[in-house]
Amino acid sequence: MERCACVERELDKVLQKFLCYGQHCERGLEELLRYVSQLREELGAAALQRTPLSATLSLVMSQCCKKIKDTVQNLASDHKDIHSSISRVGKAIDRHFDADLCGIVPAMVWESQEKQILVLAIIEHLYQQGMLGVAEELCQESTVNVDVDFKKPFLELNSILEALHKQDLEPALSWAVFHRQQLAEMNSNLEFRLHRLYFIRLLAGGSGKELEALSYARHFQPFAHLHQQEIQVMMGSLVYLRLGLKNSPYRHLLDESQWTEICEIFTRDACALLGLSVESPLSVSFAAGCVALPVLMNIKAVIEQRQCTGVWSHKDELPIEIELGMKCWYHSVFACPILRQQTTDSNPPIKLICGHVISRDALNKLINGGKLKCPYCPMEQSPADGKRLIF
Repeated sequence: MERCACVERELDKVLQKFLCYGQHCERGLEELLRYVSQLREELGAAALQRTPLSATLSLVMSQCCKKIKDTVQNLASDHKDIHSSISRVGKAIDRHFDADLCGIVPAMVWESQEKQILVLAIIEHLYQQGMLGVAEELCQESTVNVDVDFKKPFLELNSILEALHKQDLEPALSWAVFHRQQLAEMNSNLEFRLHRLYFIRLLAGGSGKELEALSYARHFQPFAHLHQQEIQVMMGSLVYLRLGLKNSPYRHLLDESQWTEICEIFTRDACALLGLSVESPLSVSFAAGCVALPVLMNIKAVIEQRQCTGVWSHKDELPIEIELGMKCWYHSVFACPILRQQTTDSNPPIKLICGHVISRDALNKLINGGKLKCPYCPMEQSPADGKRLIF
């Protein structure tokens, strides 16, 4: 991650230069336009009087032309400096990242079916990020047919999130009320949070919204047994409404970070209710790759240095176990204690009648004369007595 941070610092410098250049360019051009407009008015007045061009105006025109030329040259020079900063970003990427991944990624990894899976993952990520136009364009170019039912939840969630970013709570409230039962079964407080934020927005309107806020407080009744203290705080804030909440003990209710928080809560609960992941599979895979690639690059270098050919065959396996952190733990896994390999669909875990568990490959290797002796206890049994476990 330190390498990413180094590149990000260079990128921040470029973005800052772009911002400063834009502001400087805008100020310089506006000043130049005012100067030229003023000169044009003076020339127009002289033309109306049918008087010859005075020496003063001739000098001013020469100065104006010089000023225009100098401004353009300065802007061009500043723009050239930005190009050098952009080139430094490219050099930072080359310096901190290894572009040769051929030894890690098999050449045929994105052929046929695997390529289709990758395209679908990209399309799902684009839908989840609200980039609907880009997703539709990719569907057309890749000739991938995406079912309307697949798009529908993403379209709905993105429209609601877009409204929340504009501080419009109506679409989210309508959605929460419609799914009230399912949200209650999930122990979600989304609907209460939305009503609370709507009430706070009424409070921010000042004393003119006092009656409307009191009337809206009736929406808190179904949540009184779970959020009694928070409701009491909001009702207590009405006392300071005429004086202004910003100067009261309840000014924390106006914290703008609540809008960011409600977007996160809505995304989390809506995705859980609709059976979607909060993060797209593509973003999760990318994050995992950022952790795993440096380790795999080191392993590749060691294998090449020691000439250990055949250690890594690339066939759905890694030469070592790579710890991705708890964030990437989605289901239980089982590693065979005999062969020390993680079980797969083709080599599932098998439970023996004694209770010990080994992989199917290990079971087949331990069979002797049609009998199987458990490697951990003296019990003998028939191989057919083993039962497959599903984690």
